[in-house]
Amino acid sequence: MGWNGLQNGDLLQRAEREFDVFLTVDRNLSVQQDVNRYTIAVLVLVANTNQLRDLEPLASQVLEVCPYLLPGQVAKVP
Repeated sequence: MGWNGLQNGDLLQRAEREFDVFLTVDRNLSVQQDVNRYTIAVLVLVANTNQLRDLEPLASQVLEVCPYLLPGQVAKVP
């Protein structure tokens, strides 16, 4: 999408225009940003690494929780 190098605030602003949920492995995002001011939910994927082999097992939990997330909400999938 050409979003490489965007800072978290700019990234969330662009994402909220096109998506309902923002998936990230950045555990500090909700501390660094006031997520409540955005119209997008943030779902933090908690895994050992950000490698696909560590994230893939979380996919079913992501699909389960996404429909219930509200704008400005931050949730974690361990």
